[in-house]
Parts: sequence; structure tokens; C-alpha cells
Amino acid sequence: MDEPYKLNLSQWAPEDRPREKMMLQGARALTNAELLAILIHTGNTEDSVVALTQKVMASCRNSLSELGKLSVEELCSFKGIGPAKAITILAACELGRRRKEENPVERPVIRNSRDVYDYFYPQLADLQIEECHVLFVNQAAKVLDSSRICVGGIAEASVDIRCVLRDAIMKRAVAIALCHNHPSGSTRPSTADDELTRKLYKAAGSVDIRLIDHIVFADKGYYSYADEGRL
Repeated sequence: MDEPYKLNLSQWAPEDRPREKMMLQGARALTNAELLAILIHTGNTEDSVVALTQKVMASCRNSLSELGKLSVEELCSFKGIGPAKAITILAACELGRRRKEENPVERPVIRNSRDVYDYFYPQLADLQIEECHVLFVNQAAKVLDSSRICVGGIAEASVDIRCVLRDAIMKRAVAIALCHNHPSGSTRPSTADDELTRKLYKAAGSVDIRLIDHIVFADKGYYSYADEGRL
């Protein structure tokens, strides 16, 4: 069992290296020692980084709580761990502790066009130039993220539909909503707005992503393609 750990980490099969294993199988597939190995990068002349972190975790009975109680000096007693590595380990333990104390962030829920308008109001109100933003939504209708996709006027050439869909897929969104402002205060959609909506609706549908709305935003009101039955 100990023999593989005498190899240099670069000589291991890719699926056995901590970073590659995490990329292939996810963080939950790694042991505590393997996660620790990603933080400190290198071992010593006798042990690979994983063998070294196994010794560290064994000294703590494989308890992350016990690991976080060690001092810099105690961690430095292991050959191959100096002050910089010790501080990195303890910083990671402190982050884990703080994460446990945090209250989960409640994501806004998008139920209708007003929710989309209210979400973007702080970003788009009082702007003197036109901006277009997209909202990414999950299966439970909760906001995953949003991003600005163009500035200075909405037109076929300024909104890259491929980039919108790429971001939606990367964020694992099942639905998106478009929102752009009219600095003039008019909520009447333009021909370019109509064409963009049509193209995005069709392209999103081809990859099983729903365009749930396109909001034309003004400070005192909005136009919703969904409410008008145009989606």
C-alpha cells in the first residue's frame, strides 16, 4: 500500500493525482489528505505530498476540527511543512469554520415580469446609456446569476447570442430573462428588440433553455414580451 507514495506525484496515473482527480470526479471524491495536498503542493525528499498530508491527518485522527487547533509550530514539526504551508492549512481551516457559521444566502425567486424588473431596477435606473443584461434562473425559478451583455445600444451585432447561451449552460440555467433599458423613458420595443427576442427564443429553445421574458426597462415602467403574449 505504501509503495505508490514513493513515486513522484507527476509519475502517478492522472486519475490518482489530487488535482486531476478533483477535476474528473469532483471534490467529494477526495480524502481529507488529498484535499490538503492540493493546498501545500509539494512533499519532501522522503514522502510525496499525499503521503505527507496523510501523516498530518493521521496525527489528528483524520479530524479537520483537530487539524484546525494545531499551531504553526506543531505543523512545522512535519518535514516538508514550513511556516508558509502551515499558515495556508490553518487559513483553509478558518475559512471552513466561517462557512459553517454563515447563514445560507437566499436567492431571489422569479415568478413574473415584475420580479425581473425589480431585480434589475438598481442596476438600470437612471442610466444615460442603453445596456442589456441577462438573468440566469434554475429549475426552482431562483436566480443563479446575471450579467451585462452589451452597452450602448441593442442591435443584432451587439448581442452575441452564442455567448449568452454558453454562459447559461456553464451556470446550469434552465431559463433566462433578457432586460434592457431605454434612456428615453419609452417602453415601446423597437424592431431590433423584436428581432433579438425572436432569435434568442429560437436559439435558447434549441438547447432546452427557456427564454421566459424580455423586459424593456424604463424608470417608471416596463414592457414585458411575456405579458404581451409574444414569447
